[in-house]
Amino acid sequence: MKGTTLGQPLLGEDQTAALAKWQRVVFAITFLNYAMAHFSRKCYTNVKPNLIADGVDKAILSQMDSGFMFTYAIGSFVSGRLGDMFPQNVIIGVGLLGSTLCLGMIQFFDMSGIVHSNYGFGFFLFVFAQFIHGLFQSTGGPVNTSIMGNWFPKKGRGLIFGLWTCHQYIGDIVAALATAAIINMGFSWQWALLLPGLLNGVTGVANFLFLPNKPEEVGLAMEEKKSAGGGGAPASEGGTVGFVQALMIPNVLGYSLAFGFFKFINYAMFFWLPFFLSLHFDAQSANVISSLYSVGMMPGGIVVGFVSDLYDGRRACVIATFMCVLAPLLWFFAQYSDTMNPILLLFLLGVMGILVGGPNNIITSAVAADLAEHPSIGGNTRSLGTVTGIINGSGSITAALGLMVIGPLQALGGWTAVWYFLIACVVAGTALMGPKIYKELTQHEKA
Repeated sequence: MKGTTLGQPLLGEDQTAALAKWQRVVFAITFLNYAMAHFSRKCYTNVKPNLIADGVDKAILSQMDSGFMFTYAIGSFVSGRLGDMFPQNVIIGVGLLGSTLCLGMIQFFDMSGIVHSNYGFGFFLFVFAQFIHGLFQSTGGPVNTSIMGNWFPKKGRGLIFGLWTCHQYIGDIVAALATAAIINMGFSWQWALLLPGLLNGVTGVANFLFLPNKPEEVGLAMEEKKSAGGGGAPASEGGTVGFVQALMIPNVLGYSLAFGFFKFINYAMFFWLPFFLSLHFDAQSANVISSLYSVGMMPGGIVVGFVSDLYDGRRACVIATFMCVLAPLLWFFAQYSDTMNPILLLFLLGVMGILVGGPNNIITSAVAADLAEHPSIGGNTRSLGTVTGIINGSGSITAALGLMVIGPLQALGGWTAVWYFLIACVVAGTALMGPKIYKELTQHEKA
């Protein structure tokens, strides 16, 4: 498919139409890639009760989660760098096929009875499967974002990336529905892992065959690159950007640290909100109510992206505005969550999802793409994977460490202490963006 147009640049209206077509293809495939990654994670999460019923110890499942989070965080740094050094569609395809392998390993280890006959060896194998799975899954964020950055110009990218970041929630929702349907029809839990395993494999192969990494591969050139290169020729990409050079890009370190606090807030809500609500509602109602937070996160990225586009790419100011609304909302929860009217609670949870999800989604997509095009690296476009990997990895590590605090803090000071701690994280994350916010307000600097 690519070979028929490689090296045959199109001009005028033909190029505009072809570019629009390929942008839709790239958007759809990368959206599906990320949705498949979340589809795999959620399906595994949903069959945990079945694994326990089959005799898999809860301690094993806990260590499997820890192993996954650790390697996912570290893998984000590595995957982003690999995505800048090698063809991105290959890295993504390998990651998806790796997910297929790891899900198959979990099924095989259970069906073989290893975990029952030799606890120590079974413990190692189950944890190893998720340990490796985290590495494969880490390719999703940085490398897909890198391809999107290649195909969508800076102007107007906020809304595009905001829509694109709905992929994770679509994957989670479809996984929940698919797993429930499979189990309710009487099939064993292995089928609930077989489905995402097969779909990940098919999607991985589709990346090898149909996903172009950049417009030049199909004979196109972005307008911004034409201008940079002069005479209608694409600008030179040069070599790749290393970790140290990427960290030296203005605002990368600030955004990475800020994202760590924002992602921790999201993780804290995601993991602990159902438990908090269960203190006031029955378990089933608590799960349903907590889902409103996740639903609210879907439009969050769209709103932040759209509004930041209206303000000419000044995304730090828009993110800070969202945080300024989130802080008093968390204070309101600290004061009145125990006695709040259920209808008001439902509404505010949706609002909270928008306020948290918007900044989280846009920092790892449009903001990362903007940073990777900073003039300080001389127009080098082979930096987006590394930049996104740094932001994602830093956020995951901070969030994982922060989650260790929630339990002890809740035991010492109750949920009021937890809400105030989240407010402190909002303030800290926003403060880290202070220099960038100041420049956008006073020097009209874009993201």
